[in-house]
Amino acid sequence: MKSNKIEPKFITKHNPRVGLIALATDFMIEKDFINVIKNKEIDFFVNRIECFNPLTKENLIKMSEKVTEVTNNILPNENIDCIVYGCTSGTIAAGFESIEKKVKAAKPKAKLTTPSSAAIKALKKLNVKKLAIFTPYSKKLNDQITNYFSEEKFDVVSNSYLDIAADYDIGKVDQDFLFEILSNMNIADADALFISCTALPVLNIIEKLEKKINKPVLSSNQTLIWNTLEEIGKNTDIKGFGRLFLKN
Repeated sequence: MKSNKIEPKFITKHNPRVGLIALATDFMIEKDFINVIKNKEIDFFVNRIECFNPLTKENLIKMSEKVTEVTNNILPNENIDCIVYGCTSGTIAAGFESIEKKVKAAKPKAKLTTPSSAAIKALKKLNVKKLAIFTPYSKKLNDQITNYFSEEKFDVVSNSYLDIAADYDIGKVDQDFLFEILSNMNIADADALFISCTALPVLNIIEKLEKKINKPVLSSNQTLIWNTLEEIGKNTDIKGFGRLFLKN
């Protein structure tokens, strides 16, 4: 038998590549991303990073020490257009610059987005000055989140939290319960409501919640996905996930 060698023909271009770093205990973030981008020409890759519970500033900083390793293992030796670090409180605890340095050590050409940096961009896009904040975190971590937004020059006029210590429990919060308590938050003086944490199952109720309270509603995953799509030039024709995605 004679074997024939055939020279392969390779593609000359590829879809934008998004690499998501998800917490090992986050049930929601991949589902939310796929829910929004499923019909778009985007190549989506996920790697998980070890998460230490309870959620404290110290444990979140400890988690971030593995960012370079986890980033490098998303298509090793290949370029990624945008790396997404999927932890709101973790980025605030470690600092955006620290996360960026660790990401760039593995993927120097990649853009970076995080829930906290994306939220700031989204709030500015909507011209929000006064902010209501909801978190699922412990009191101490909740206060660190509200302080972050205050330091970013937003007036935090209302705040509620669930006092959950472990990330894996956050993903188990009932969605109908969330809609009920978020609908009844005291946000009369706020321009918008921000809901923190990528693990919280809130993306699919944002549009209904906006209609109920008649104000913009932002969440960690929503702003993160929006900013990712902005970074790779694919933020078009997104419906059903809140006012943020509307162009006008």
